[in-house]
Amino acid sequence: MKENITMTETMKPAPASVSIKGLNKSYGKLQVLKGIDIEVEPGEVVCLIGPSGSGKSTLLRCVNLLEEPQGGTITVGHTEVTDPDVDINAVRTRMGMVFQQFNLFGHLSVLDNCTIAQVKVLGRSKATAEQVAREQLAKVGLAGKENSLPSQLSGGQQQRVAIARALSMNPELMLFDEPTSALDPEMVGDVLGIMRELADEGMTMLVVTHEMAFARDVADRVVFMADGVVVEEGPAEQVIGNPQHERTKTFLARVLDPTHVAQAQQDAAEGASAKS
Repeated sequence: MKENITMTETMKPAPASVSIKGLNKSYGKLQVLKGIDIEVEPGEVVCLIGPSGSGKSTLLRCVNLLEEPQGGTITVGHTEVTDPDVDINAVRTRMGMVFQQFNLFGHLSVLDNCTIAQVKVLGRSKATAEQVAREQLAKVGLAGKENSLPSQLSGGQQQRVAIARALSMNPELMLFDEPTSALDPEMVGDVLGIMRELADEGMTMLVVTHEMAFARDVADRVVFMADGVVVEEGPAEQVIGNPQHERTKTFLARVLDPTHVAQAQQDAAEGASAKS
């Protein structure tokens, strides 16, 4: 007999806000985050950009407490996740995280990769977990791959499994840490397409990325980080198309191709014209 999924199990939770205030993180004597302040509204997409070593990934890992900050506060929704008394596991169930490396269980099928946390963490029955997983796998274009092992999939497909796995937990917030950096160029578009769909659906997203075109087109705001501090932040068309800080200008000149620069500058000019 097929089990019916209850409304509470399938309904989407309201997207969460994120408030980061005065965040500090050090490894020994090396301070990698220096008083970071970032606010993310419910349903907002914020992209973190900047050179390697600027603290972007560390910041993301602090949000779900994979890294423990030494100072400052992080609040997700109404929960201060940096409170020493917080239930870390309960907090993490409300967030989905997608890493550079796919972090799939190589000995488990695609379906099992997407059900194991549902059963062990959320307490769903196996039948319910499988139904939810199949729905999410179909959403990311992997219907029919449920019985495949990760090794039988392309890198882009494995990353889409990782996204489906995260979505199967009904998160309020999605964290993406350079989700396309390990992919061959021809596979990047599929993963970015899924992320665009999530943005269109109103998912709160905090994204570390080097994909400037994605940041320009999808992000509500862009935060440029360097040397552990926020150098510049604002609407995507402003930060990418008309950066104000010399450090931002130098970085973008190195990573943007001329086509993207021209498009970003045009977007910024049109935005300024519309406001005048």
